Amino acid sequence: MPTEARLHAPRKGIFSDRPGRTLRSEHFSGRISSMTDTLPDRIALDELALLLDIDGTLLDFAPTPREVWVPPSLRKDLETLHGMTGGALALVSGRAIADLDLLFAPLALPAVGGHGAEMRVVRDGAVAPSGAATLDLRLKRELAAVAELGPGILIEDKGYSLALHYRLAPDMGDAVRDAVAAICGRFPELPIVVLPGKSVVEVKLTGFDKATGVARLLKVAPFAGRRPVFLGDDVTDECVFPTLAAHGGFGFAVGRHIDTAEGYFSGPAAVREWLGTLPAAGGIDRPKTTAAPAESV
Repeated sequence: MPTEARLHAPRKGIFSDRPGRTLRSEHFSGRISSMTDTLPDRIALDELALLLDIDGTLLDFAPTPREVWVPPSLRKDLETLHGMTGGALALVSGRAIADLDLLFAPLALPAVGGHGAEMRVVRDGAVAPSGAATLDLRLKRELAAVAELGPGILIEDKGYSLALHYRLAPDMGDAVRDAVAAICGRFPELPIVVLPGKSVVEVKLTGFDKATGVARLLKVAPFAGRRPVFLGDDVTDECVFPTLAAHGGFGFAVGRHIDTAEGYFSGPAAVREWLGTLPAAGGIDRPKTTAAPAESV
């Protein structure tokens, strides 16, 4: 059984062990795998691999994917942490790496993109595909027609996947999901997976995901041999959390409770605030077990 644990946190209200419950600023409450018994009391930044989801984790959602905003302070903190981790900081996203480069320009950080379909292991380096196939053009065309259901349904072609966003038409969620399911049912010969998300439905082929992408990343320098710390918020991030303990690492959910994550950030603003404290802290304290949950405020 997992044990109750605490992790030092820098500011009041950043962390909670479940939605709706805020813990005192000096403690983070969560569940830590027994594999963390091998961790030292403090993990220095040069021993960590920081793996960070983008939308809903680092960045607040916007009406459309192109409207998300990267605060200048976040760019600065990511650049600083990239240096302090010896280059072992990577963005992990369903977006293509080329899209990430536009968002975070002039930074071109290590990244896992396209839900694991592509990877870049060093800053400003080449993007290496995983060998995953792009989505069938016939299927893309039929899925794109779902946008005809009504205004506010946006199409995002990521090459390896196609996403249908309905954040601007929240009442159309059921209709979009039903239409996507019906279309995918007409392609039984394709190994398709449908990824539900926050106001989005995404379709890609099986055989790769963020977990396989992270696994590839952790096999190569400068990430190999590091203890991964992963932050993510959505359904597509859930596959990563169970893989971290094998590498002596752990993960934190953002915006909601995820059973396989060790704890919970209230939202992207809290994540950005925490990241901003790490350069001065120089590392992360090992979670300490405690007999009682942290006191709520």
